[in-house]
Amino acid sequence: MAVIFPRWSNWIIPIIFGVVGPMVTVGAVGALWYWGSPEFTDVGYAPDQPVPYSHKLHAGELGIDCRYCHNTVEQGAAAAIPPTATCMNCHKAVKTDSEILEPVRQAFETGEPIAWKRVHLLPDYAYFDHSVHVAATIGCATCHGRVDQMKTVKQEEPLSMSWCLDCHRNPAPNMRPHSELTNMAWTAADSPDFDPHAKARFPTPPEHCSGCHR
Repeated sequence: MAVIFPRWSNWIIPIIFGVVGPMVTVGAVGALWYWGSPEFTDVGYAPDQPVPYSHKLHAGELGIDCRYCHNTVEQGAAAAIPPTATCMNCHKAVKTDSEILEPVRQAFETGEPIAWKRVHLLPDYAYFDHSVHVAATIGCATCHGRVDQMKTVKQEEPLSMSWCLDCHRNPAPNMRPHSELTNMAWTAADSPDFDPHAKARFPTPPEHCSGCHR
């Protein structure tokens, strides 16, 4: 009987399963780990909102404090989305005939909330408390970036586990005077007398699993 396959073909299967297979698997896992990380999938996310609210105008040019709208950041885990009534505190008298603000006026009259799209979203298995971080004097810009320069809010940081742990292991560079928490432009040079190491005001940030996964 004639030989169909040459003798060297006996090495094809061992090479595929012993060399090529593991290389492809490792490459696929590495690519998923690198390009599938929040740094690539989440950073830059900026959904269109039902009302084109400009943080650059309100927080930047007008200097409205973050806590006026997100008024639970100091006491609660979540940073509240402001109710329409908060918007109307100003817009009962400002831009009362603006077409852009018609959804705001309509929501206020009907009592139906505006369907804002969430920009920063952690997985359900990760626990984050805004009030704890604010009490530890971590400024808004540390996690959210220069929101005061954003017409449309986007995700500035990956908010990944490794990114959070970098801060938990060395929080001092991200700490600031309590009076500067919402000052997006603040730098350490603005408060030369502030020393985050001066006193142990807060417990060491947790690095164990249960600190963020409860």
